[in-house]
Amino acid sequence: MTRYIMAIDQGTTSTRAILFDEAGKIRGISQKELPLFYPDNGWVEQNPEDIWEDTLYVCRAVLNQLSVNAIDVAAIGITNQRETTVVWDRETGEVLYNAIVWQDRRTAGICDALRAAGHEDLFTQKTGLLLDAYFSGTKVQWILDNVEGAREKAEAGKLAFGTIDCFLLWRLTGGRVHATDITNASRTLMYNIVTQDWDDELLALLRVPRRLLPEVRDNSGDFGRTDMLGAPIAIGGMAGDQQAALIGQACFKPGMVKSTYGTGCFALMNIGSEFRPSKNRLLTTVAYRLGGDVCYALEGSIFVAGAAIQWLRDGLGILKSAGETEAMATSVENNGGVYMVPAFTGLGAPYWNPHARAAITGLTRGASAAHLVRAGLEAQAYQTEDLMRAMAEDAGKKLTEIRVDGGMVKNNWVCQFIADITATPVLRPAIIETTALGAAYLAGLHAGIFKSVDDIAARWQHERTFDVQMPADARAPLYAGWQKAVGQVLAGT
Repeated sequence: MTRYIMAIDQGTTSTRAILFDEAGKIRGISQKELPLFYPDNGWVEQNPEDIWEDTLYVCRAVLNQLSVNAIDVAAIGITNQRETTVVWDRETGEVLYNAIVWQDRRTAGICDALRAAGHEDLFTQKTGLLLDAYFSGTKVQWILDNVEGAREKAEAGKLAFGTIDCFLLWRLTGGRVHATDITNASRTLMYNIVTQDWDDELLALLRVPRRLLPEVRDNSGDFGRTDMLGAPIAIGGMAGDQQAALIGQACFKPGMVKSTYGTGCFALMNIGSEFRPSKNRLLTTVAYRLGGDVCYALEGSIFVAGAAIQWLRDGLGILKSAGETEAMATSVENNGGVYMVPAFTGLGAPYWNPHARAAITGLTRGASAAHLVRAGLEAQAYQTEDLMRAMAEDAGKKLTEIRVDGGMVKNNWVCQFIADITATPVLRPAIIETTALGAAYLAGLHAGIFKSVDDIAARWQHERTFDVQMPADARAPLYAGWQKAVGQVLAGT
C-alpha cells in the first residue's frame, strides 16, 4: 500500500496541501486563494482564522480528491510565509489582531529608532539580519503596544506569539504544542543564531517578554500529532518557505544557490556550518538544522516578484492572467527603454530602503502594455543580478549555476533572461513545487521514508537548463538602465 506525505504550504496569497508519494512525486494538490488587506499606507494584513480554515479545507480536499485515508499519510510537513506574525490567547485560542504580513512596513519607525540608537550591529552579529520592518520582532512589539491589554497579558504569560508555522501547529495539535522550527525563529530579530536560543538582550530592546515565545526545534523531528483529518497523523517537519525550497532543491553543499520566484523573490546560498555576516547587505540566516547540526545560508530578499505581475493584472488590468506574460514580452523587440522598479513595499536587498516606492521609468508615447509587462518580467532578472553580485563578493567566487523555482519560472522567457542578465546557467527542476517538496522531505526524514540528505540529493532532477545566450556588450547597457532607474527611486526617498 502506498504511503503518502502531506505538505502544507501556507503562502502569502494562497494555502495549499500537496500529497507526495514515497518517491517524492506529486499525487494531488488542493489550493485556496487567500485575501490580503491594506488598512493603511504600507500596511498588509491577513485574517488568521481564514488561514486556519483554508488549511483544514485544503488538507481534507486533497485527501478526498485521491480517496486517501488519513491513516495512509505517514507524516505532515509544514512550510509557510515567513515573518508574518500572529499573537493569540493561550487559554481561548482567540487571536488578538490580524496577522501582520511580512510585507508590512508599519514598524519602519521602530527600526529607524533602534538604528539611530546604534543597535543595528548588535542585531546583525546575533541574528544575521538587518533592522527592517520585514522581520517579526517589531511586529510583535507593535501588537503589544497597540492592542488594549495585550502587553499586560503577555507579561503574565497569557499570550502566545508565532509565525504562521507555529500558529498552524498550535491549532493542528489542539493547543498541545507551542513550537517553531529554527529557520522561522531565525527570521524574528529575537533569536540568536550563533548561540541558537532566544536572546534576552534583543528581547529587552524590542520589549517582547520571553514568556510569549515558542520552543525552537530542528527542522525534522517530532512536532506532535494532529487528530483533525480523520486519524492521528504525525507532524514531522517544518521550515520557512525559502529554506524549504533550498532543501527541495537539494542545495546541501556550500556554494549551491536556489532562487525562488513567488510573491517575492528570495535567493539563498548554502555557506556551511560557520556563521558569517554578509559584507554586502545580504542576510545570514539558518538554512536548516538536522540532528542538532546547523547549516547557514546567505539570503537576498526581494519583496516583489510575482506580485508585480499581479498588480499589472489586477491593478492596471492590462492582462487577464500571468500565463499571457511570455507572449506579451516576446511581442516587442526590446524593453523600449522602459524599466519597472517594483518597490511597492520598499526595496529589499541589497538596498534595504523601506521608504522606496515603485516606479516605471523611460515611458514614451511609443510604450505599450507589452512594454510594461516586459519591464515587470525583466525586473526579476535585474533584481536577481543585484543579489548574485553581492553573493559572489561575499563568497569570493563566481556562482556556477542558479537552481530556480516558484510560479514565475514556468515562463521560459523569464528563465532565459535571468540566465542572460546574471551570465549564469539557470536550472529548472523537474518538480517546481520545491517549497512543498522540501517540507515533504523533512517530514519523510522523520518518518523514515527518506534516509538522509544524500538520499534526497540523489532524487533531485532538473527538467531544463537555460544557458547564457546574451553577449556581454548587450547585457551591460540593460543592467546600467536598471541601476539608473533604481537610483531615481532611491533619490526620491
